Amino acid sequence: MNAESMPQCNFNQEAMRFNKLHEWLEWQEELHFTAIELGLDRCTAVAENMGLLNPDFTVISVAGTNGKGSSVAMLDSILSNSGYKTGCYSSPHLIRYNERIKLNGDEVTDEMLCESFSKIDRARGDISLTYFEFGTLAALDIFHNADIDIALLEVGLGGRLDAVNCIDADAALICSIDLDHMQWLGTNRESIAHEKAGIFRGNKPAVCSDPHPPATVLEYAEAIGATLYIPGRDFNYQLSGDNWSWQWDSVVYEKLPRPDQYNSCQIQNAAGVLMVLNTLKSSLPVDDHAIEKGLKNFSLAGRFQMLSEGTQTILDVAHNNQSAKMLVHNLKQYPNSGKTHIIIGMLKDKDRTSVLGELIEIADYWHTVTISNPRGSDSETIKNELLELGVNVPISENDTVADAFLKLQDETGTHDRIVVTGSFLTVGDAMKHLGV
Repeated sequence: MNAESMPQCNFNQEAMRFNKLHEWLEWQEELHFTAIELGLDRCTAVAENMGLLNPDFTVISVAGTNGKGSSVAMLDSILSNSGYKTGCYSSPHLIRYNERIKLNGDEVTDEMLCESFSKIDRARGDISLTYFEFGTLAALDIFHNADIDIALLEVGLGGRLDAVNCIDADAALICSIDLDHMQWLGTNRESIAHEKAGIFRGNKPAVCSDPHPPATVLEYAEAIGATLYIPGRDFNYQLSGDNWSWQWDSVVYEKLPRPDQYNSCQIQNAAGVLMVLNTLKSSLPVDDHAIEKGLKNFSLAGRFQMLSEGTQTILDVAHNNQSAKMLVHNLKQYPNSGKTHIIIGMLKDKDRTSVLGELIEIADYWHTVTISNPRGSDSETIKNELLELGVNVPISENDTVADAFLKLQDETGTHDRIVVTGSFLTVGDAMKHLGV
């Protein structure tokens, strides 16, 4: 299905608050008194008003510190290759807001989003909604009207109090668990894991692909009666050269293609995905061919995305300690003979020192950039943090990602590489500049 063949929406534009997508989004950013406010009451109330709380399609919810977007995309790839009609909701976006909501792999149109936002606006009454809550409700509304078989919902922040959790998941997946969003979720893995486990439901399958889940995940699952599957105890996987294998009870998949030959962490994500699919096989059977094809065709922009034209450029949205470690690990698997230039911009609410500390190991040159967003850090702040860490390699300050690339035109050759990282916003700006 392409954008042209998607069901188009008939609506009365005069009844709408706005007619353009960018107008709706700008208004949503200012509507609620704070950009982020966890809690289910507002979203649940509006979803109930719209008749969205009891969908007639299967729901898989995905939480985690890192790997959520990849797991959702992998599930979508496999299920689509099995012939199922899918709806995907993920965040944040890299370039276009429409990336957040997809039907059968295609971004929804501006018109569909505008109509859905208008319906939400009418249904909310005097309930104030956040930007993310509007998007979550729009996804559920669009899926409700699209006759899909399965919805794949990526949790935005945490799980227990995230807007996505207003819908009961038929199966839940938690990816890796690490320190991020600590001002909302807690200061240690145990408390963060407890928040993420909040997407579990009693008597429903729950999967954690993290090989070392905190005890709070197991305790929460047991307390509510969810059937929990964790790697090493319930299912296993093993890498062998360019292939890998997976096993759960009598179910064995051998010589599976790697879902991304350059990104090592995708095997862990894929293992969790296969466990989720097997828990639902009685209602959503998936054959071996669809799994093989789905893994082979999997791709996701901004996750160790390697661009080979000209100086090698790698785009990776790493913005916390765990993802920075994985980025360094992946870079070491593919060493280059030249210099490594890091273009980095980060948000104010991230543990920048932790991320920068990991990347020091592979950086020959730093190019800090300012993120032109209220939550963004400026290039000077990041430079000063690098200096405080004892960095003694060259550091350039840049107003934008485009400025950094323009400087590098005369400073890099075919043996060098450029790594763009630190935020979805930074990588998104790079993609715009490069025309990716």
